Amino acid sequence: GCNPLAETGRSKLQNQRAVLNQQILRAVRMRAGAENLLRATTNNKVREQVLLELSFVNSDLQILKEELEGLNISVEVYQNTEETFSIPLVPLGLKETKEVDFTLPLKDFILEHYSEDSSEYEDEIADLMDLRQACRTPSRDEAGIEMLISYFLQLGYVENRFFPPTRHMGVLFTWYDSFTGVPVCQQNLLLEKASVLFNIGALYTQIGTRCNRQTQAGLENAVDAFQRAAGVLSYLKETFTHTPSYDMSPAMLNVLVKMMLAQAQECVFEQIGLPGIRNEFFTLVKMTQEVAKVGEVYMLVNTAMNQEPVKENIPYSWSKLAQIKSDHYKALAHYFIATVLCDHELQSGDDEDQQEKALSQLYDYMPEGLMVLTVLKDKVQRKQLGKAHLRKAIVYHEEALRVCGLCKKLRNIDVLQEVLTAAHKRSLLKYAQQETEDDFLSLIQAPDILPKTEYKIETIAPQFSKVKVKDFFHRLGPLTVFSAKQRWTAPCTIHIHHEEGELGFGLKGGSPVQIYCLDPVCSAASMGLKEGDYIVSVGGVDCKWLGVNEVLEKLRNVGEQPIEIEVISCQDTASSMHNKSATYSVGMQKTYSLICLAMEEDKIDQTKKAPLKLPFLSWGTKNRQKAASTLCLPSAVAGSSQIKKKLSPFTLLNTESSLY
Repeated sequence: GCNPLAETGRSKLQNQRAVLNQQILRAVRMRAGAENLLRATTNNKVREQVLLELSFVNSDLQILKEELEGLNISVEVYQNTEETFSIPLVPLGLKETKEVDFTLPLKDFILEHYSEDSSEYEDEIADLMDLRQACRTPSRDEAGIEMLISYFLQLGYVENRFFPPTRHMGVLFTWYDSFTGVPVCQQNLLLEKASVLFNIGALYTQIGTRCNRQTQAGLENAVDAFQRAAGVLSYLKETFTHTPSYDMSPAMLNVLVKMMLAQAQECVFEQIGLPGIRNEFFTLVKMTQEVAKVGEVYMLVNTAMNQEPVKENIPYSWSKLAQIKSDHYKALAHYFIATVLCDHELQSGDDEDQQEKALSQLYDYMPEGLMVLTVLKDKVQRKQLGKAHLRKAIVYHEEALRVCGLCKKLRNIDVLQEVLTAAHKRSLLKYAQQETEDDFLSLIQAPDILPKTEYKIETIAPQFSKVKVKDFFHRLGPLTVFSAKQRWTAPCTIHIHHEEGELGFGLKGGSPVQIYCLDPVCSAASMGLKEGDYIVSVGGVDCKWLGVNEVLEKLRNVGEQPIEIEVISCQDTASSMHNKSATYSVGMQKTYSLICLAMEEDKIDQTKKAPLKLPFLSWGTKNRQKAASTLCLPSAVAGSSQIKKKLSPFTLLNTESSLY
């Protein structure tokens, strides 16, 4: 990762975010304590004092929330450093986390579960912790993305190796909400994986805003980065359900995906117009529809941002910026078509049919009394319709400036004010050039413009397979056998004697090899060797990764001398324990302040169609019953006993308190 102490603008912002997160945590704890005291006391004087303190704490929380919002709209820090005259793009800030010490839990598990000397794996544990620490401050480039993806993939190995389905490992993961600053703490590794995915998407947005939008290559990279950001966030929404953090809730992720695709569409429009927009009929018609598409997608983003429950937590300035961009680009669409109507008259050499077809595709309907072909031929009607579009453009420009002026955060972004003001003045100047004394006779209302784009913007799914990762704990053995969900006996030492050139057993399987066709009267069987045992070492040499031929070669090489082998036997993994997944969410709303008791129903009455209870942060929704425990929140394996009493899967924590 990059140097967390470097005095860059982005690192300063992240440090400020971390400080604010701690302040919000303290304030939320104080409020929780005050609310508990308020419920417990009956003394009126004490109640009055507590209510007064609560009002102060809530005020502090509101101020801290506004400061955090200010960090989220500090877009100028993330933009390209070169001079530009473009509306800023919005990046996502990285989620902050606390340090995690894997050392003791993993060493204990290696000793207990794998029966190996845990001190031999200190380097691997240190590598895992170093990688996690580096992922807290990734560099803003492809190397940073690759590092985050490698940690995400490494977590898949760690989950399989060390997180059994029947108990918690005692490792507490704490991540702060990117928008509210409220911490979420879980002993669930899936919270860690979901948060890393969010940061991958956030880093892509920061790469996109950093691209130089004055060059074709820069705009292409920006479009690609925002599409990839949308793909990662969409993957997070579809893969991890019921996340306990607002910034990763399905509704919020849906809005963020829309916003990233809208910014990609905006960059596409800038890419088309970068060489310059020629004042030519068909070029302007094409640009009209392209820019109308940008206005439409931002309108949808603004609508989504103002829906519950997203409205309460999305930064106010983001919502207003989406509204401003929607109005601004709609104004540009009306300006372009007004230029077509006012500056281009139908000449004798023009293709009349093509112009009529192009112009008719812009409108869903024409104003009463007007026909497309008539407008093209009639100079007066053409001018009147063009001025109607200019009036509508001016209205949209003025609305964009008004909304910008009402938002303190946006009002301080100079380049945004400059772009909006310049576009407004251009439309006013164009209208003044067309103004005549008979304007009061014109009552035409400009029709809406149909958006259309030739460049389809879609999410790009994350390509994890391109990042090659080696399992840090490779030495524990093949993951298909040596995983947390499997249990074995401790390694048993067997002395092998060659009997008339025969071992008394055969070998089968891949790595590790298994005992096959064991002769029950051979010396190895008498020492405890069983059919199906796995050979883990031969003559003191680890052979977990060796195949049948390689192990046989080692056994033959000893000649007539006895040799020691170590074997393990699989144990029954059935358990009747239920898996608890507890969430500590300090005062968050009840939708996400839950304790989930994820369990398998042993037997469900065939006449009743009981819905399966979704586990907290469950992985995926398809083929849940067929999925391995690595792909879903592990549930207890059904044992022999039948549980007829159904427990409620949710217990509310602090349901009376709200977020702010």
